[in-house]
Amino acid sequence: MGFSDRMQPLFGYGRGDVMPTPHNTANTGDIAKTVIMPGDPLRAKYIADTYLDNVVRFNNVRNIYGYTGVYRDVDISVMASGMGMPSMGIYSYELFKYYDVDNIIRIGSAGSISDKVDLRDIVLAIGTSTDSNYAKQYNLPGTYAPVADFGLLNCAYEQSKLYGIDAEVGNVVSTDVFYNDNPEYNKAWSNMGVLAVEMESAALYMNAARLSKNALAMFTISDNLMNGQSLSVEERQEGFDDMIKLSLETARLYNIGGGV
Repeated sequence: MGFSDRMQPLFGYGRGDVMPTPHNTANTGDIAKTVIMPGDPLRAKYIADTYLDNVVRFNNVRNIYGYTGVYRDVDISVMASGMGMPSMGIYSYELFKYYDVDNIIRIGSAGSISDKVDLRDIVLAIGTSTDSNYAKQYNLPGTYAPVADFGLLNCAYEQSKLYGIDAEVGNVVSTDVFYNDNPEYNKAWSNMGVLAVEMESAALYMNAARLSKNALAMFTISDNLMNGQSLSVEERQEGFDDMIKLSLETARLYNIGGGV
């Protein structure tokens, strides 16, 4: 399907004003109201090349690729977030705050810590616990519970049933630590019914809440942290296509259903 370099404005969402940030050279109007957000820039490119028509690249700063195109008659953008909550925090905040994005659907991999989900299964994160202090900036008089937008979550769940995709709805945990020195970390969260470990969704959900926007995170289980099994590189690519299709169908239906 391919892509071309940025035109301004692309789809008429804004006035075409030049509105770069230190991390994004897109103009107002270059980015659709709904953004699919993988962590990996190459996965963003894969989605644009494989699933979108009339694709235009709006960003490549630091190789964080962003594209806008058309999926089944609906304008959708896809942009990488990078790894971890600090990176997700930057890119999702800028999309919500400065580019008038209403909805972000995070897609990525996660490690299972529950016998409810195994390799290739899809998790829809209704909520996300975290070991991060990301919420400290809000000076809250208690502990905040980041949750998904119910409209997006319900839409994704209904689409998963329609397309015969097994999806488990539940809590995940966003961690700041990939190589954790605590051997009991996963077991402790598993004891609380948490399904999987990942590294971005808590920051996304908090940004969405603070800015009155909508967010959902969905994951393909790439590693079973309870038994040590994991997908190969090839299996990860093939296994992620169901999640990508589910995210795109969710975005499409949510848009045409008046969710934005």
